[in-house]
Amino acid sequence: MVDKITYNDLKEYDFLFTMTPSFLMGTVIKRNTNVVKKFNSTVKSNLDNLNEKQKKQLNIILNTDIEELQEVLEIAYKKTHKKQYKLLSDYKARDFIKLNLDELKKLI
Repeated sequence: MVDKITYNDLKEYDFLFTMTPSFLMGTVIKRNTNVVKKFNSTVKSNLDNLNEKQKKQLNIILNTDIEELQEVLEIAYKKTHKKQYKLLSDYKARDFIKLNLDELKKLI
């Protein structure tokens, strides 16, 4: 596995990005909501169930610059036209992404 996140890595987890309606995702981004903290027990449970490949991918994501992550999210939007990717790739979502990734790092 390459030490860089790609669209193909995201594609495998597309359902996670699109399970939240875009209007709701837009709201949590605007409010800079700490989603990881709100769903702490669910996140912890899911972290415990990751296989080795998923743990490596998560580690790559946690160690990737947000700008680079957003570039991959923008590619995902261009390929899928799913608004959730567009919202997350927007510059205004940087603080939201950083907040939630930092919270995730605390759990690991």
